[in-house]
Amino acid sequence: MKTSDHNEGITSGLPDLFQPHPHLSDAINHNIVQSEMEGGVWLARLPAGVHLEVQTMNHLYDIIHLGDGDAMISGHPEICPEPTRVHISGSNWGGSMLKTLFIGRGMHMEFRDPQKRRIVTSPVVEIREKQAA
Repeated sequence: MKTSDHNEGITSGLPDLFQPHPHLSDAINHNIVQSEMEGGVWLARLPAGVHLEVQTMNHLYDIIHLGDGDAMISGHPEICPEPTRVHISGSNWGGSMLKTLFIGRGMHMEFRDPQKRRIVTSPVVEIREKQAA
């Protein structure tokens, strides 16, 4: 048996986990893989009513998910000192490419306030589900 046949037999049953997208740059493919490793929350999979705490480098946000990315959010002294209804668009890597309806560690959470202004946070450090008191 040749070495290549032997190796092929070992890996043939394994899934291709992180296949780079051929039409995206290496940097973007790296960011996608990194966000999967760092972890986060897919809002589309999160039931309405779930209460999250999202710690960024600068603020601790209190979020009650209302469904479909809509949320009540507080934690920023100027933008949302009191619970404010927003739409969480997702997270980005500090640019314009958005991972829709996802809040990811190491990424910048992006949401729209009632005036439809785009708000981008500092990088997310931690995400926790807050249990009801």
